[in-house]
Amino acid sequence: MRRALLGTVVMAVLLVVYLVATLQLALALLGAADSVAITMGVALIVLPVVGAWALVRELIFGVASTRLVRLLEAEGDLPSNEVKHLPSGRPVRADADAQFPTYARAVERDPENWQARLRLGLAYDASGDRRRARASVRAAIRLHRRSVQ
Repeated sequence: MRRALLGTVVMAVLLVVYLVATLQLALALLGAADSVAITMGVALIVLPVVGAWALVRELIFGVASTRLVRLLEAEGDLPSNEVKHLPSGRPVRADADAQFPTYARAVERDPENWQARLRLGLAYDASGDRRRARASVRAAIRLHRRSVQ
């Protein structure tokens, strides 16, 4: 967990350095007398804005998903770790795929349950389907926010 957090912090800092350098270049191009340079400067201003938005969005997602995993763990509802793992630490996909239907059925039975959605997201992640895992975890975050309001 600490290693992942350290990696996130390092990547965030590197992205901020890149965004600042890009913004500086954009401002320098805007000061040029050439219309092509000014156009490039305007285009480069968009990059730091989009990059900062993406960084903030990902950090918020990471904090919220970590919070939900900890809540699920505190409730004793975190999926059991019956899946075998490779030496790299990645789950054996066949084992993860075998457990997947259980979590999918739980969501079908109660689609408004954030715990079921989060467990499904963890199952998708273990199966290697990152896109669906993130979508399921985002749904769990939304459902949890609704349940505490």
